[in-house]
Amino acid sequence: MIALIGILVRNEEAAERVNELLHDYRDAVCGRLGLPLRDKGLNVISVVLDTDAGRVNALTGKLGRLPDVKAKALYGNE
Repeated sequence: MIALIGILVRNEEAAERVNELLHDYRDAVCGRLGLPLRDKGLNVISVVLDTDAGRVNALTGKLGRLPDVKAKALYGNE
């Protein structure tokens, strides 16, 4: 299954933990794009995954539980 996770990071310190989690799922990551919006104090990250829904949900949940981080998943039809 192909999925896109949108991640908003409001704290630079949280970005390190986000990167650690993405590294843990590196085998499923097809691509990633990060945009630092410094004037707004926000980092926007898009991650495309090719894995099952359980792993997408697990990663999205872990990301969303981090302080100053919001994450949502969008699923493509297979």
